[in-house]
Amino acid sequence: MTDTLDTVFAALADPTRRAILAMLLEDDMAVTDVAEPFEMSLAAISKHLVILTKAGLISQEKRGRVKWCKLEPDALRTASVWMQGFGQFEPVNLDAFERFLEVELPTPDEA
Repeated sequence: MTDTLDTVFAALADPTRRAILAMLLEDDMAVTDVAEPFEMSLAAISKHLVILTKAGLISQEKRGRVKWCKLEPDALRTASVWMQGFGQFEPVNLDAFERFLEVELPTPDEA
């Protein structure tokens, strides 16, 4: 499972790939339609799509002469289940923690 999660999170690390996944939430899309809103070449978009496909986040299917992309939610589900394990902890108020440290820890002058 670790290798799968590594691959999924590596794919999700890129903002372009996250934007592509958001677009595919609506419906299946042709590769050319996926590429349209981005200011990069079709070859660059294709590389992103290969990474998403290898991670299992999307599938690609040729229909006639057009290649279509489809969101595959199962890979995201695995990552989501893993992340939910961290939901048991209360969020940390970093400002309050910083004030606590200022009071409790000596300054370099006091040490």
